[in-house]
Amino acid sequence: MALTIEIDHAKTRAKAAAAAGQPVVPQSVKGPIRRIKWGILLLTLSVYYATPFIRWDRGPNAPDQAVLLDFANGRLYAFFVEIWPQDFYLVTGLMVFAATILILTNALAGRLWCGFACPQTVWTDLFLLVERLIEGDRRLRLKNRNAPLTAKRAAQIAAKHAAWLLISLATGGTLIFYFTDAPALLRGFASGEASANASTWIVVFAGTTYGLAGFARDQVCTFMCPWPRLQGAIWDPEAYTVNYRDYRGEQRMSAKKSTAVRLEGRPAGDCVDCGQCVAVCPIGIDIREGPNFACINCGLCVDACDGVMSKLGRPRGLIDYESWNNIERGHRKEQPVNRLVRPKTIGLTAACVGLAATIGVAFATKTTAILSVQHDRDPVAVQLSDGSLRNAYTVKLLNKSSAPHSYTLSVGGVDAKLAIVGIQNGSSFMVGPETSEALRVTLTGSADGRGDVVFTARDETGGVVLTAKDRFVDH
Repeated sequence: MALTIEIDHAKTRAKAAAAAGQPVVPQSVKGPIRRIKWGILLLTLSVYYATPFIRWDRGPNAPDQAVLLDFANGRLYAFFVEIWPQDFYLVTGLMVFAATILILTNALAGRLWCGFACPQTVWTDLFLLVERLIEGDRRLRLKNRNAPLTAKRAAQIAAKHAAWLLISLATGGTLIFYFTDAPALLRGFASGEASANASTWIVVFAGTTYGLAGFARDQVCTFMCPWPRLQGAIWDPEAYTVNYRDYRGEQRMSAKKSTAVRLEGRPAGDCVDCGQCVAVCPIGIDIREGPNFACINCGLCVDACDGVMSKLGRPRGLIDYESWNNIERGHRKEQPVNRLVRPKTIGLTAACVGLAATIGVAFATKTTAILSVQHDRDPVAVQLSDGSLRNAYTVKLLNKSSAPHSYTLSVGGVDAKLAIVGIQNGSSFMVGPETSEALRVTLTGSADGRGDVVFTARDETGGVVLTAKDRFVDH
């Protein structure tokens, strides 16, 4: 059986809406998948709106907001994790880890992220809920589209957009809270003392939410987001995506006609062509036409179809999460095979575990200080009157903690005398909290003492030992 992935979205949208150039108007649906989506919506929105107000004690001179993107000072805080610009490789590692998990999820069950947890999906669902509560379900909203504008209708439109704008402002305001102290900024807005910069960004983010969730909706998933195109490139026939079991559903006919046909001993499909799977789809596609790159795998059509099958007394699963290879096996009247565990998913799982372990070790071994050494270039060495050689270095030590630390500097690897410019008869120095200290250091040794030199800074406060390597040269 040949497989064609539909990429012309206009052909698969609800015919009436496409012909009139109108946006998709999805119908509400009840079922286990819809309940899961409501649960995820509640969880994700709660986490998003509440997180900026969670406090986390990091000690004196440090912000107490649990999650804070402090770009002004070059810090990223997430509970016990503190990331400086020098640690940005950890952020890169986390992004690679997230991408690998997304690819693994795709290999297991397609676009689950898109259908259940993507911000565009979550906020669109929230806006649709508001729209239904105010204007009614799909049939009534479609009826009102071409109806004359009455006072009641105008009030409904105004109430809907007012609710959308309030949600958008709350969304934009919460996003700003992640970049500054949330309670302080909230008090600033309450007293009218918030900066114009913060207000401008809130308006920008609120406008983005209002436009994307209120109007663009399915167009974002289909045309603006790059993931559908990538999904088409890595589509896996063994992944459990939303599919129509056409070998069971065809030929389509009404319930009454199919009953009569079966009584005559002729085959008839279970699909009664009710169109509920299309009506509830937030993208407006017909899953019965085969795999479609625009499908976000939300499963609402599964709930809709199962509801119809239940009323007709027929088995559920005419539309279901199923692999395309099992659909082909169904055509051959073979038993379905579960191949979630296969070389591809095993390899991706191993990659996720490996990345998680690497990132975990990197976080565990991340120090609160960084030592670096730079050799003078001009001149690289100076010969003294007694024949000995002197090399000069700039030693920098960054203290990333919120408390001052005392360090003692020493060298190894060569027989040379250490001297710190500005420090008499000693090699200890203090570095303030969240600051760096640059020292001019000289090493004086014999002319034949060239080789690798290891600088060691011992933290007398916390016992941490930092090292950096350079060269002692004679020319």
